[in-house]
Amino acid sequence: MKAIVQERFGPPDVLRMADIAPPEVGAGQVLVRVRAAAVNPYDWHMLRGDPYVARLMGGVGLTRPKSRVAGIDAAGEVTAVGAGVDGLRVGDEVLGFCTGAFAEYARTTADRLVPKPAGLTFEEAAAVPMAAVTALRGIRTVGRVAAGQRVLVNGAGGGVGTFAVQIAAALDAEVTGVCSTRNVDLVRSLGAAHVVDHTREDFTDRGERYDVILDNVGNRPPGRLRWALTPHGILVANGGGSPGRLFGAVGAILRLVAIDAVVRQRLRPILPAVPDGPVHQDLLAVAALVAAGRLTPVVDRTYPLADTAAGVRHVEGGHARGKTVITVSATTGSGSPGSP
Repeated sequence: MKAIVQERFGPPDVLRMADIAPPEVGAGQVLVRVRAAAVNPYDWHMLRGDPYVARLMGGVGLTRPKSRVAGIDAAGEVTAVGAGVDGLRVGDEVLGFCTGAFAEYARTTADRLVPKPAGLTFEEAAAVPMAAVTALRGIRTVGRVAAGQRVLVNGAGGGVGTFAVQIAAALDAEVTGVCSTRNVDLVRSLGAAHVVDHTREDFTDRGERYDVILDNVGNRPPGRLRWALTPHGILVANGGGSPGRLFGAVGAILRLVAIDAVVRQRLRPILPAVPDGPVHQDLLAVAALVAAGRLTPVVDRTYPLADTAAGVRHVEGGHARGKTVITVSATTGSGSPGSP
């Protein structure tokens, strides 16, 4: 099969297309023919092997990438199921977390997949898993947003932000989105009652107070963000794209926890939507919102599999509008590789 592989840590240029053997499916595992895969900040962190503390924690790999094939978000068709897998059959269209998603086939487990809503293309479906689950956790699980609350989403035009605005609006909150000029109309169309163009004003200077702030950008210190919170408000920090080669998001989370211990407001990080964590219930929840018409993926750009490096470079630049997706042309023919 065709796959995007990396043999060492480095910039997107280290990615290359290669012909490799497809994964074999064992007990409890599922093989997915990947039709589309999304790019996340998670992917370029894995690509560069940063922050360095993550290497010591075992999630990235110490001297070389832990996973040779990049990518994690996928949408496609089930082509093989291992012993003990219930609820999935060959031919089912699914979306979810598949390590090695930048390839024609990827292996995962049933608890990391959910049925693809019928109204979505594969490209739209691939945009859902990590970004939508992170947004759901930020708004509903950590932020505990309720109807009538005032919610601000910083970075409302990005992958997590576009989902967060819609989820908060679906909970009947009054949503303010902070974004660049080119995304103002988009963010308003997603359900934001108010939009702040960050190129023209600083939302922390406006004198407005919010019950919940979801910060996807990290471009304001916690002290400034607290100024925009109500006395008992919640600051939810999404450190997925946090810079810093040494500590990255880990350092930001530790600072947040230290401040939280001495203030009345609550400062909370989002539990990352990582591939080895519990995600099934959250995937079901976001898929249900999509099926109900309350959540629509925003796809910024698509790239063919051969141009995956360009897609990763676009996301790493920090200016993606919604999600960036890799379109994968899977092989066809009789039988499926990896069948048990």
